[in-house]
Amino acid sequence: MNRFLHGFFLSMLFLLFVGCSENEAVNASNDTTNVETETIENEQSKDDRIVSTTVAATEIFDALELDLVGIPTSYKEIPERYEGVQEVGNPMSPDMELVKSLNPTDVISVTTLQTDLEPVFERVQLDATFLNLQSLDHMLSEIEALGEKYNRTEQAEALVSSIKTRLAEVESQVEGKESPTVLILLGVPGSYLVATEHSYIGDLVKRAGGVNIVQGEEVEYLASNTEYLQQANPDVILRAAHGMPEEVIEMFDQEFQTNDIWKHFNAVKNGRVYDLDELIFPTTGNLAVVEAMDELVKMLYP
Repeated sequence: MNRFLHGFFLSMLFLLFVGCSENEAVNASNDTTNVETETIENEQSKDDRIVSTTVAATEIFDALELDLVGIPTSYKEIPERYEGVQEVGNPMSPDMELVKSLNPTDVISVTTLQTDLEPVFERVQLDATFLNLQSLDHMLSEIEALGEKYNRTEQAEALVSSIKTRLAEVESQVEGKESPTVLILLGVPGSYLVATEHSYIGDLVKRAGGVNIVQGEEVEYLASNTEYLQQANPDVILRAAHGMPEEVIEMFDQEFQTNDIWKHFNAVKNGRVYDLDELIFPTTGNLAVVEAMDELVKMLYP
């Protein structure tokens, strides 16, 4: 009987040992699988060959920790991650043959250039994605979409959250303050336009509590009519230089000095005319949006 019990207990211990070992092995396997899954979900596919043709898009890809095979040619600073990456030309007219030679899986541009570039991309049989960066909300949605597309949801969510948090802090600073009226001029070499609240800079001014003197328009920019603008008599004039900033600022200075109508504007009389830094205030959204809002608050509420 003792021998029987002794054998029985040995058998039970053996079964318990095997069972525990198997459970540990399963748990270890599950842990390994979880780590591998997390790694896979956070990895860029080796099949992705992305060409970014604008600086704003390139900065977003950098923030999402994504590699590129092509970047725009620009006087603006390109993120260090892309040092040595092939440049493909000006955002408004990229070298299509060079782009195609990179065998891209996706070419990235922006919707403000879509009308001009889409037929060109189609002609050389390149798939292009046009990001809508024409307002802050659109830019944040595009960041989230890119995160989903390229397995960077974690980075995208963190980036969007940080921008929203900082903007909420900035917007709270102006809550309850009297809203100034604002005229936004967009200058390009040789001419200038009036930006509505549907433009990117107009959207930021609205968020900062400014009231655009141009209301009821559905377009982003209008031709300038100085007599109409003078009648609106804005509290603040913002001058945004695009393309060749130094040349455009000189053009603005000459216009304001030689055209007598400007001296009748309250903004001019009160010294509330500001030139916007193109790196912070481009025509489409970029990741300098929080810095731009900080600067706007200083201009609108001195």
